[in-house]
Amino acid sequence: MPQTRLDKFISERGEFTRSRIKELASKGHIRVNNIIVKKADTKIDPERDTVEVLGNIIKPDRFKYLLLNKPDGYVCSTDEHDGPTVMELIPPEWRTKNLFPAGRLDKDSLGALLITDDGELAHRMLSPKKHIPKIYIVKLANPFQSKYIDLFANGITLLDGYQCLPAKVCNVESSEKLAFIEINEGKYHQVKRMFAAAGNHVEVLMRVSVGGVVLPEKLAIGQCMELLHKDVENLFVPHDFNAFCSEFSGVFSAILINI
Repeated sequence: MPQTRLDKFISERGEFTRSRIKELASKGHIRVNNIIVKKADTKIDPERDTVEVLGNIIKPDRFKYLLLNKPDGYVCSTDEHDGPTVMELIPPEWRTKNLFPAGRLDKDSLGALLITDDGELAHRMLSPKKHIPKIYIVKLANPFQSKYIDLFANGITLLDGYQCLPAKVCNVESSEKLAFIEINEGKYHQVKRMFAAAGNHVEVLMRVSVGGVVLPEKLAIGQCMELLHKDVENLFVPHDFNAFCSEFSGVFSAILINI
């Protein structure tokens, strides 16, 4: 990899501005290969050199990919004027200037949300041509009915007249009011509106999979984790819906029952 300026390398991977980096360097708070570097325009090799700022190693990866288990009450926005945002839940050491939620979850919805600064990846994910499937588990007000399977598979028509793309749904055997649903689009309040059109009401909605990335059982609500590049590529390798439901039914139904 060609060499790059130290201040450019750091600013692209964190929240520090160029002026702040220059200040930190002049005060001896930046090290390259464990040697203090006081000039912010020093050239480094991002793949070979180890850079530390205030004792923290700056990883060479250009982009950051975080998976958040979104809690209720937070909006998927970078604008603090919209109310409490999911960005407030990101640990300081993982924040960069350009992080944003790749996709949306309603304020009262829970579960898997990708947060990244990779605009190209987000565009690939959200492109209608890609149709990356998303799987949710829902808690319904009334028992699941087998008729939902055909209604959703044929593309249910919402109460406002919009016809959804075909979707998959199945009940959770351990509870008559829990169900998994897989959709390939992301209209406003779509899952809730689909069940409303079928004569039911969604009380709790939790996204448990985006493409091939599954919400880890041990990732508590409100916590996030950093994804590896191999995990990111799994976004575009979706699950077999029936196999997913069979494998993860016990895990996610236990979480939802306790909410």
